[in-house]
Amino acid sequence: QVQLVESGGGLVQAGGSLRLSCAATGRGFSVYAMGWFRQAPGKERSFVATINWNGIYTYYDDSVKGRFTISRDNARNTLFLQMNNLKPEDMAVYYCAAYRSVQSAYGSTSYSRYDFWGRGTQVTVSS
Repeated sequence: QVQLVESGGGLVQAGGSLRLSCAATGRGFSVYAMGWFRQAPGKERSFVATINWNGIYTYYDDSVKGRFTISRDNARNTLFLQMNNLKPEDMAVYYCAAYRSVQSAYGSTSYSRYDFWGRGTQVTVSS
């Protein structure tokens, strides 16, 4: 199993940047594909980005493509989400998630595919 803890959220003005981190504890971080999801008030949790076990494959929701970058450091057991040019519509609680995917070439956009979730970190964007 893996335990996930997000950090790095906060208040930022529109056009600003934040870098989210997700620290994983437990064994075998590198065997997990990882993803970021977000949930705004009154809305369902939605996919943001995913990355495969070695970081070669990444995929983004169209709403964040070109502005957000997902990456991972397997030596430090940490997942990142660099968010640039933030917009008010990006405001949400951001969650990292993981599922076991040994040496798979892909990640997943599907909420139901992920087995482990963090508790989330709040991102607030002021206009």
